[in-house]
Amino acid sequence: MATHSYENLLIKGTGITESQLGAILTTSTKDGGLIQEKLEGKNFKSPDEALAIVCKELDIEFLKDIPINDIAVDLVRDIPLTYAKKHEVLPFKDTPNEILILTSNPLNHQSMTDLSVIFQKKVEPIVTTSGRIQEAINQVYEKSTSTLEGLDEIDEEEYDLDDPVIDLLDTDDEDAPVIKLVNTLLFRAVKEKASDIHIEPYEKDMVVRFRVDGILFDIFKPPKKLQNAITSRIKVMANLNIAEKRLPQDGRIPLKLAGKDIDVRVNSVPTAHGERIVMRLQDRSNVILELEQLGFSERSLSKIGGILSKTYGILLVTGPTGSGKSTTLYSCVTRINTIDKNIITVEHPVEQRIHGIGQIQVNHKIGLTFGSALRAILRQDPNVIMIGEIRDLETAEIAINASLTGHLVLSTIHTNDSAGVFPRLIDMGCEPFLIATSLLGVIAQRLVRVLCPHCKELHEPTDVELSSIEITRQDVQGRKIYRAIGCGECNQKGYLGRTIIQELLVVTEDVKSIIMQRKDSGAIKKQALVDGMVTFREHGVEKVLDGITSIEEVLTNTQVD
Repeated sequence: MATHSYENLLIKGTGITESQLGAILTTSTKDGGLIQEKLEGKNFKSPDEALAIVCKELDIEFLKDIPINDIAVDLVRDIPLTYAKKHEVLPFKDTPNEILILTSNPLNHQSMTDLSVIFQKKVEPIVTTSGRIQEAINQVYEKSTSTLEGLDEIDEEEYDLDDPVIDLLDTDDEDAPVIKLVNTLLFRAVKEKASDIHIEPYEKDMVVRFRVDGILFDIFKPPKKLQNAITSRIKVMANLNIAEKRLPQDGRIPLKLAGKDIDVRVNSVPTAHGERIVMRLQDRSNVILELEQLGFSERSLSKIGGILSKTYGILLVTGPTGSGKSTTLYSCVTRINTIDKNIITVEHPVEQRIHGIGQIQVNHKIGLTFGSALRAILRQDPNVIMIGEIRDLETAEIAINASLTGHLVLSTIHTNDSAGVFPRLIDMGCEPFLIATSLLGVIAQRLVRVLCPHCKELHEPTDVELSSIEITRQDVQGRKIYRAIGCGECNQKGYLGRTIIQELLVVTEDVKSIIMQRKDSGAIKKQALVDGMVTFREHGVEKVLDGITSIEEVLTNTQVD
């Protein structure tokens, strides 16, 4: 059994077995010692670091980043996908004298012999980690079996839509073309980290679009005659009624792809030119991030930590759809998830499963609403209650009452900014006195795209650009501002991933007084600014000056009050 941290890293991060690792560690290094001696006492944080040392001593090339676009798809045509994934091998480069093979286990001599026979050449292994080679295999094989082109000649009558294929990687040449087409769209959406897939029918054509980092992009225009087949296929996979084309429907598709659990929420609505479908993709295998990783400022993190340390009260997170509210809530819950607390959530749906927390999924069909679930869990002796969303008076009143009876309540609500939460609750029918007494703070947030680190370029902003974000050239001195360019790593978008910009409104005594006077959100915001609240625009400008995002992104996602 592996006893050292580097042994665990090497076993989990590669295909090397314990017995093989034992033999490697007792191998002599170039300078006469043992490989084990080279690794002892070092605190490796990733398999890369330990694997690089091992490969250097074994005189085997180690590849950290795999250039997917450089791998010719012809190299994998004679190698079954299941074999490649099982043995974690992928042909990388063909030379006149040898074939270079990516592998996570250079000691897997059987697979090296098999590939030598297939290619009739000497095989030279190049080592990388298991995770990277699995991802590379998925991408290369997807390119080799792409079905997004050449579909114009296909006849709709050929489709068999009765057998949904949920394992996207098991599709073979005998599967119906539309099944392969839909699977490829899902596969590509996961690969490109899209949050939504839009299938939009129009009078003479249809369009497939992906939303990546909050921005919609055209991906593919299938022939109009495939519309019914594509729609029916997706509805079959989501267990929807394919005969019902006049009413909106909701469903879900659970997928297993490249070791990831992907939950796809499907919504269809009737339009003048056919059913329009939107699929939202949620990666259940994603690790819940720490609050520090989301992009909050140090000052806000300190204040949020103070609120989460309270034993009663309400913390609300607000923002538009897709602004990361649920992610922030999960991070908050994870921070306070200790053995001495009983935490229960009511969600619709449960997006991430957290060990040690009771999570209830709302089901309106059987009468399990936010209100009925909340009334029940108050008898479960909770310390902390998380509510997916406050959307009506019943849920709001139960949340307020729970906070006043000694529970810490975390939830989301839809408003444009932090100050707008209070008039929204009053408009629902909540008493201002109860709102002022129970609310501890409001986090309002937006997501802005992060500049691609591989291609971002230093930028000298013009006076117009500086004035648009209300800073002077003196403010920029000693700081670096970048702009988006675009490269292969970010699909020519110039951005890679997103981060939070936020404003945190802490309910002080002065704010409570204004709430109880039923004043509008403008008065509340004015007082919050006096109390030191940082606005969206100000936090966005900080991200620009730190070189994280661009001036254009901040202007797009914020406005001057």
